[in-house]
Amino acid sequence: MKVCIIGGTSFVGRAIAWSAWHHGHRVSVLNRGLTNSDLPESVERLVGDRQGDLTCLKERTFDATVDVIAYRPSDVENLAHALAERGGHYLQISSVSAYAEPPAAGAREESLSLKADLGIDLAGPVTGSTYGTLKAASERAGLELFGDSATFVRPTFVVGAHDATLRFPYWVERVRRGGRVAVPGPRSAPLQYVDARDLANLVVRAIEDGRRGGVHVAGPHPDECFFSVIEQIASHLAPPGTTLEEVEPADVLAAALGDRLPLWSAGRSENLLTLDSSLALSYGLDLRPLADTLDDVVEWWGGRPWPGTWLSEDDEARLFARAL
Repeated sequence: MKVCIIGGTSFVGRAIAWSAWHHGHRVSVLNRGLTNSDLPESVERLVGDRQGDLTCLKERTFDATVDVIAYRPSDVENLAHALAERGGHYLQISSVSAYAEPPAAGAREESLSLKADLGIDLAGPVTGSTYGTLKAASERAGLELFGDSATFVRPTFVVGAHDATLRFPYWVERVRRGGRVAVPGPRSAPLQYVDARDLANLVVRAIEDGRRGGVHVAGPHPDECFFSVIEQIASHLAPPGTTLEEVEPADVLAAALGDRLPLWSAGRSENLLTLDSSLALSYGLDLRPLADTLDDVVEWWGGRPWPGTWLSEDDEARLFARAL
């Protein structure tokens, strides 16, 4: 198959490009040419701006188009106009954040609905509060412009090497530093995640098999607790003497440090982190062991300095002091 990946050089897009290449497909990636790429030489690079100049797609024809970076309906509209009928099977990477709050844990696709976009600026900035709604609106645009043959893949937290958000790498590197590690509670807080490579393999299977409609990708299933995932990371990577110490959510929020403790739900939308992924598993989703992901992140991270956006030693000491 001839596969075009819109946004194919960073994290999720990169993983999809590698997977499609490994499966023997002819791969083209389209981006602005600003991100360094380690993709094979045989992968075609197309330079364009989905919010501007997409003439690089003129007269090109693909069997499938994987849209990794659709954040607004206008993104989808511009792509549809540039491709016309030549894009083949359209698959959009959405998010579980596009769902309205599930009524209960363990929800499946058929019991969920997308967020409404009433009262939101569909051309406005993508922020933590607008992201999910804009993703839902982008899905609706995809369905309108590409028809019932479109596919929408909705992952939960995506983890692994090459993660530009640095969310999961924070916990890997914090545990590797050892000592007293602050882990926000409660211990029952849920967490679902998927390795970018597993997500990518499912996406490639979906276009190969001609899957249609929406599917969420949220592992492991059944879901795990946030604290237990950090315990598994520590078991695999922590130096001797490391301790994980639960910090009360109220203390984290009072110290305004919630955004520096990534992947923690902080009591928000917890039913979105307990989804039933039976449909994705039936499509061939194969979830690798967490240890595989951890080793991959460690190798990729190397000896980089501690980012300023991560929790500092002083911040962590403040959290422990509040708990006394």
